Amino acid sequence: MEQQLIHILVKCLTESIASQMTTGCHRHDRIVARFEEFLEANPNTPLYLPEICAAVGAAERTLRVACEENLGMGPIRYLALRRMHLAHRTLLLADHRSTTVTQVATEHGFWELGRFSVSYRAMFGETPSETLHRPRDGQLMCLDGRHLSQTQILGKSTRCGSRLI
Repeated sequence: MEQQLIHILVKCLTESIASQMTTGCHRHDRIVARFEEFLEANPNTPLYLPEICAAVGAAERTLRVACEENLGMGPIRYLALRRMHLAHRTLLLADHRSTTVTQVATEHGFWELGRFSVSYRAMFGETPSETLHRPRDGQLMCLDGRHLSQTQILGKSTRCGSRLI
């Protein structure tokens, strides 16, 4: 009888806590979803926490807690990492002849280029310039800096710098 009473008491306590946590968690899930939607809708816009909070409909503290619970970091850190990954993707896809690292960095809201470069290297293991000049998947880089695709290589002979391939 005593064991059953303990079991019922534990069940009541855990079920009521779980339902309270679930309600708060669902609210925080919705806040983070709105946060991510807002970031997606404004990919190249420098964003500040007060305007993000207004768009999401949450107080700064609530947004911070929701982000910590769902993303494992605060909204400012998440925003910085997201911008860094967007810059990385842009550098990977850009043509190094017409794009500079400075252009990409400033387009993604990085104004201190030295810090950007140090953070970028720590995150991706290479400098932004190395990423920009790296041959793309399925491409070879000529001595003159041009990239050749597999179709160019496998198709007709192609002039690469002064060499004919």
